[in-house]
Amino acid sequence: MPEEYIDHDAWNYGLAKLPKAPKVKLGAITGVLPFDGARNPGFRSAVAHRVWLTYKTSANDWRPKVGICESAAEAAVAYEALIAKDTYDVKFQPLTIQFEFDGKKPEYTHDLLVTRLNTHRRLIFVRNEASLSKPKTWREIEAIVRATPPSAADDMIVVNANDYSRQRRENLYRMYQMIQERDEEADEIVLYTALNLKTLWLMKDLFSHIDLPQWRVFRSCYRLIAREKLIANMDHVINEFSRVSIAA
Repeated sequence: MPEEYIDHDAWNYGLAKLPKAPKVKLGAITGVLPFDGARNPGFRSAVAHRVWLTYKTSANDWRPKVGICESAAEAAVAYEALIAKDTYDVKFQPLTIQFEFDGKKPEYTHDLLVTRLNTHRRLIFVRNEASLSKPKTWREIEAIVRATPPSAADDMIVVNANDYSRQRRENLYRMYQMIQERDEEADEIVLYTALNLKTLWLMKDLFSHIDLPQWRVFRSCYRLIAREKLIANMDHVINEFSRVSIAA
C-alpha cells in the first residue's frame, strides 16, 4: 500500500510550530553609524512589531545612526523624544541589568535612555496597559529600579504604550521625517500667518493666504505642530482638513 502524506493544514488547524528564527543583524551601512545597544531585540516575532530606524542627534554630530525598538509604541516614544528641541541624545536598549524577583535573577534591558541638553538623563520603560494593570508588573518595575545603578540615569519613568494610538504613532513618525527637511522661510511665514489669521479653523484655511506652494505649507504645519507652535489632534489623521489652532 503506497504511503499517503496529508498536508499539515488538512488535519491541524492550529498554527504550525516553527523553529525560532535567528536575530536580524544589519551589516555595515555606508554613512550610517551602527546599532550600539546592549541587546539586539531584532528577532522575528508573530506578535510583536519590531522597528528598525535611523535617527540623528546632536550627540552623533547629526549623522544617521541605527536604532532598534521592540514595539511600535517604543518607537513612537523615541520619535517623540527626538522631536523635542531640548533632546541631546537618544539611546536604544542602552543597559542590561540583573535583578532579583520572586526568587529568580532574570535580566532586563532598558528600552530607552534620553539625554537632554541640560545633561539630565532619563530611562524610559514602555509597557502596555494590560501589563501595567497588574500588581506583579509594578513589583517587577520596583525591582528593576533598585537594581539599576544610580550612575545609569537621573531618573526613570513608566510609559503606557496604549497612550500611543496607531494614528499618533504615524503622526510622530511623519513629524520626525519632516523636521529633517529644514525650511525656516516657510515656517516663519506660516506661523506669522496663523498668528494673524482670525478665521483660522482648518489647516487648509492657511493655503489661500500664503504665497507658497501648498506642499511647503503642509510640511511646515507638521513641523510647527511638532514644535508645539500649532496644536492638532495627534490621535487623528493630520491633513488639510484637520482642525489647527495656535499654541498658548
